[in-house]
Amino acid sequence: MKRGLKTMLLVLLAIVLGIQLFRSERSNPPVMGDLRAPAAVKEVLRESCYDCHSNETIWPWYSAVNPVGWLVAADVIEGREHLNFSDWENFEAQKRWHMKQEILEVVESGEMPLSVYLLMHGNARLSTEDRAVLTQWVQSEDSMR
Repeated sequence: MKRGLKTMLLVLLAIVLGIQLFRSERSNPPVMGDLRAPAAVKEVLRESCYDCHSNETIWPWYSAVNPVGWLVAADVIEGREHLNFSDWENFEAQKRWHMKQEILEVVESGEMPLSVYLLMHGNARLSTEDRAVLTQWVQSEDSMR
């Protein structure tokens, strides 16, 4: 029994070490048109959103350890595809307006930031005040339409 357990542990260790050879892409492309917004809005978005929704990701140490690294990289890729603040000013006004509506929707519903992200980044949790800042930002543009 002990010999079987040792063999299983060695195989598991070999697998864990072996998967480290298959790195995921962890890059930050250039910022092409960063969001222009009031300082309070930028502060909330940088703290709670930019790691997955910009080209300014701060890659944590655990993103270099697979299989967790693959999950982190996949979340960042998906986040950037859906909304990338580093390209914000390159979008047409109508698209920016639509994205702001989506931001408000996912923030109000509690869908974002992702709960799995908040496990390691508790400071990204949106407070009532943070939500109010984002709501005011979105609604201020609505009144100009």
